[in-house]
Amino acid sequence: MINKILLIIDYIKLFSFSKLFLFSLYIYFLNYSKKFEFIKYSRANNLKVCICTLGKDENRYIREFVELYKNYSVDKIYLYDNNDIDGERFDDVISEFIENGFVEVIDWRGVKGTSTYYGIMNSCYQTYHNKYDWLIFYELDEFLYLKNYQNVKSYLFQNRFNGCQSIQLNWVHMSDNNLIYYENKPLYERFPERGKNVVKNKYNKICFVKTIIRGHLKNINITHNHLLNKKLKACNGFGKISNVKGIISLKPDYEYFYIKHYYGKTVQEFIEKIGRGDLLRGNAKDIIEWAIEKFFYINQITEKKIKYIQKMLGSEYNLTKYISELNI
Repeated sequence: MINKILLIIDYIKLFSFSKLFLFSLYIYFLNYSKKFEFIKYSRANNLKVCICTLGKDENRYIREFVELYKNYSVDKIYLYDNNDIDGERFDDVISEFIENGFVEVIDWRGVKGTSTYYGIMNSCYQTYHNKYDWLIFYELDEFLYLKNYQNVKSYLFQNRFNGCQSIQLNWVHMSDNNLIYYENKPLYERFPERGKNVVKNKYNKICFVKTIIRGHLKNINITHNHLLNKKLKACNGFGKISNVKGIISLKPDYEYFYIKHYYGKTVQEFIEKIGRGDLLRGNAKDIIEWAIEKFFYINQITEKKIKYIQKMLGSEYNLTKYISELNI
């Protein structure tokens, strides 16, 4: 009887020791994993990432753009100032970011013509590509969204991108929220919804991509505003070979990582946008008609919008087909 009691006591001791051992093992690996995550984060933070962008008459929006990418741990923004000679100046609204070196403004004031865009993009890559691991080529109405990542460095640090020369993320058009006039509020507050023809995992003609390119590449000439260079080994946001037709993603993803493109904003802002011209296409009559068609492809057609556009542009632009669609 005594032997049985002693045996039970031994089992209890062994069980208690096993629980203590397993608990200690759990604590050890928990701490180890935290150390590993810290090391991984520290290594990711060593990446050098910059943005190459350009702007004209964008003082309303530039601060929100700069603050977003500052919070995303981008190291530097190279901002090419393409305003008119006597036009806006970025230092009127983001002077502190310029003074602390986060934004470097490069003077391209008064430079016009359709070659200006590619001149700026090539200037940025050729000048700075050896200083950075990745260069982001987004414009001032394009805001990166990363669902599960605190910053862009932890996203770009992943092994999945080791064989990629560029990363093509979906370019999602945000709706105008049926607003007519500009309000002094952040873009994300004013335009929280995607455009009406942006459907998750469904092919449509505005599932465009925009590109992040790896630094230190030789003999790269930027010839395209979406793909940058068609010869690059391009991946999608998951690190897989990018599946695009022209510039359109055949398998768009609007959940994990994409670019919020505030194309037209309100009708008032849209008219102002086309009034200052498209740097790649100019502002000829057919280009403006193309822009109006795109605006209504993304946004709901309403009588107020049609009247405002007709009032601001005059009878030169025929909006009959949009009135017909509205009546239907």
